[in-house]
Parts: sequence; structure tokens; C-alpha cells
Amino acid sequence: MELSKYIDHTLLKPAATQDQIFELCQEAMEYNFCSVCINPTWVSTCSDLLKDSEVKVCTVIGFPLGATTSEVKAFETMNAIQNGADEVDMVINIGALKSGNEDLVYNDIKAVCDAAGQDVLVKVIIETALLDSDEIVKACELSKKCGADFVKTSTGFNGEGAKAEDVTLMRLTVGEDMGVKASGGVRSFEDAKLMIESGATRIGASSGKEIVSGGTSESSY
Repeated sequence: MELSKYIDHTLLKPAATQDQIFELCQEAMEYNFCSVCINPTWVSTCSDLLKDSEVKVCTVIGFPLGATTSEVKAFETMNAIQNGADEVDMVINIGALKSGNEDLVYNDIKAVCDAAGQDVLVKVIIETALLDSDEIVKACELSKKCGADFVKTSTGFNGEGAKAEDVTLMRLTVGEDMGVKASGGVRSFEDAKLMIESGATRIGASSGKEIVSGGTSESSY
């Protein structure tokens, strides 16, 4: 697979402007990235801009804290889909996981998976920087049990981002049937290569151009 197709070209800064969103979409089409990942307010804009391309529209749910209720996350998901989202990256209830409330975490993820249905891909952001190894494993197990499509390392807004050892642990936990997205701090071709070699099948990055130009956009794995 081409390196560019691993990349979710990302702009989640709260001060992102319309011009920057336009530029993000243009770059995604130029470099043939898998998707753009943007805040929900930009979903309809990106859907219109990318409608004649192969680039998917990805947005975030319960972002960046994961502390909204399951009902709100489900509504966010349905609203995003109505506005044109192809994929959603939802943040788990991190405090519930760390409190040992597995039922709440499961129901939270399941609410988003149910709202997304069969046609919209769900990635579950577990925020590895805030978890120990046992918690990472549990979050991955619950995500798989809910029928999510991917587990994802980080929002990029809380502590360290993706670490190769966490990606490896996530891959070992979910097996080969789920995707693993490495996100947060992946800024170069070498960073992306390490994450892919560790088991990532998607890279979330705001530095997509730099990543593919550090190797070539035709590089494959």
C-alpha cells in the first residue's frame, strides 16, 4: 500500500480557519491521503470539497477529553454522518476506564458504534499517554468487543502521543482483524515507518506532506 494511503491528514486546532481547511483538502487530494481529519464543524465543508475525490472525511467525537456522555457522543456521531462523515474517531471515557468501570466504557464505545452503523468506520481513541499497559489492553479489548474498526493511540492534546511500544501492544491485543492508528507526534517519514513496522495501519498526522516527502509518496509497505 502506498505510504500516503496510511495517512489521515489532520487539522484539529481550535483556531483552524476556513482557508486552512481548504488548504488541507487540497493537499489531501494532491498527495492522495486516505482522509482528512477535522473537527465536526468542518465536516460538511470538507464533504463538499472532497466529493469528487477518493479522500474520505474523518471527524472526532467527544474530543479531546472523552468526558461527554454516551448519549451526546451518539448524537455527535449521527450528526457528523448526516453532514457527510465517512469515519469517526471517538475518545473513550478515560476516567471511567481508570476507575475500573468497564461497563460504562463498553456502553460508551458501543453507543458510537451503534450510531455509526455498518457503513461508517469507527476508531476508538484510548489516549495511551494516560494509561498503563493493563489499561491499554483493557481499552483495546473493550473496543474489539464493541465491534469498532480501529483503536487509536492519542488525541494529541494530552501528554505524549504515539509510542512504538504502545502500538505494538495494541496490535498484539486486537490481532489482525482490527486497525491500529498511531496519532500524536508522528512528524517524519522515519516516525511513520517505525509506527507501521510496530503494527499501525493508519497514521494520524498534521505533517502528512513532510512524511511522504521524507521518503516518497510512492513508498509502499
